[in-house]
Amino acid sequence: MQKSIFQFSFSELNLNIDQVGKVLGCKSGESLEAVSSLISDVFREAEEICTIRAEYEIFPAVKFVSSTKSIVINDIIFNINKIVYGQIKKSESVALFLCTAGEEIGYRSKRAMKDGDLLKGYIYDITGSEIAEAAADIMQNILENKVSSEGKRITNRYSPGYCGWDVVEQHKLFTLFPYNFCGIRLTPSALMDPVKSVSGLIGTGENVKRHPYTCSLCDMQDCIYRKKKP
Repeated sequence: MQKSIFQFSFSELNLNIDQVGKVLGCKSGESLEAVSSLISDVFREAEEICTIRAEYEIFPAVKFVSSTKSIVINDIIFNINKIVYGQIKKSESVALFLCTAGEEIGYRSKRAMKDGDLLKGYIYDITGSEIAEAAADIMQNILENKVSSEGKRITNRYSPGYCGWDVVEQHKLFTLFPYNFCGIRLTPSALMDPVKSVSGLIGTGENVKRHPYTCSLCDMQDCIYRKKKP
């Protein structure tokens, strides 16, 4: 197994006000004047408060079971469903990953909402999600550069809870990481703590490919990747 650990500053993520505005429901070209100052305030706080981390481990011994659309890593069976299975079945190895924005931005979101500032609380919430996903993007690009030097490629990344992969399988994924790996713990209901965290897998190999997100294959309407489509 190969493990890599990263810590990013907020500025490295290159997030912008328009990204948060889009998730808020602002259409392209619309003025963000009403919320831009709030988003800017949250961004400035994020630079100070967020502990942004990402880690992955590459598992070379993976068994693919076509009949059940599952994979086996270290004797643990992951029932990843047909969509994810179809995208990674040609992989030679699988990287499991965790990324987080840290705890504080989630706390501030809850505090703002409790105090009645629902808009700012929601902006904290959106920003935390965008931070975790941006950290995952950087981590994935680093992994892609690493394997490309070995003549290999990567797939898209896939997380429990998406594309038909049951979120309860998060428990199986976490058994392959040391406790508190990347500072993330798992609750009995399969939610991550800090909540602004992402986990999942990426296939690697000579015969795989990274695609633009193929949202037509999935009926999950509130997926963060669908929101990022142009």
